[in-house]
Amino acid sequence: MREFEGKTAVVTGAASGLGLAFARRFAAEGMNVVLADIEEDALDVQVQLLQQEERSVLGVVVNTMRREMLEKLRHRTIAEFGNIHILCNNAGVSGLDDAGFDDDGEVRGPWDVPESTWNWVMGVNFWGVLFGCQVFIPHMLEHGEAGHVVNTGSLAGLVPSGGAYGVSKHGVLALTEGIYQSFEAMGANLSASVLCPGSVDTNLARAERNRPSEFGDQVELSAAAHEGLLAMLSDGMDPEQVAELVFDAIVEQRCYILPHSSLDDFVRGRVEHVLARGAPVTLDFEEIMRCRAAGEQV
Repeated sequence: MREFEGKTAVVTGAASGLGLAFARRFAAEGMNVVLADIEEDALDVQVQLLQQEERSVLGVVVNTMRREMLEKLRHRTIAEFGNIHILCNNAGVSGLDDAGFDDDGEVRGPWDVPESTWNWVMGVNFWGVLFGCQVFIPHMLEHGEAGHVVNTGSLAGLVPSGGAYGVSKHGVLALTEGIYQSFEAMGANLSASVLCPGSVDTNLARAERNRPSEFGDQVELSAAAHEGLLAMLSDGMDPEQVAELVFDAIVEQRCYILPHSSLDDFVRGRVEHVLARGAPVTLDFEEIMRCRAAGEQV
């Protein structure tokens, strides 16, 4: 896809972080941009700011776990702007009671993660992406104009990561690869990318604020653990830098978007362990943090 002015993009999770950066990047190209998010107040603020910049935007409150809300988003977008050309399935969450380590430093395995957390994280991160593809891609195929689908995955989808978050992102990776291959086989005027970043300066650590009550009580970490998580993310790559890489991938029709090239060796190590038919590679998170701090902006 090389022509953007006057075309239309839909971005979920667009009230902050990566989604907002995508929306602003597309708007800068003269696109009509529909920002969708579950947080109405934050969404209204960002839409108003873009409108003050005389951007052609629309804000729609959407829970991506509900297919019918995505269908209404599609209908409203078409009614407002016509054909949809770019779809960014970007909304995502991370449960603070996911696998890894608890506040006391004890190992928490995937079997320890509450079913409610599995349902919430998989619901947003995987089913929300799948629903978005099911709802929007048929329309994009039907109108036949050049377009692109971007699904937000994670580095966690490329390395051993057995909690709800990692499993959901492995699913997004496999789904996007299948979509890309299907477009190629069909000769469609569409392509697809999966974004697999490491640490990015977003609100992911605050995802519990949007945890619906039917998926259990909101989880709180100790003050020290929460501050550490916030510090790690705030130290991450700027969302605007990632948005630029995403835009380039759309132009070049590249499937894989890995912003943190300094972490390539960790991905390569995982593949080598698979081919060796041995045990999964053990990730040294301190080493990952050192690599990220040293060279993630490449």
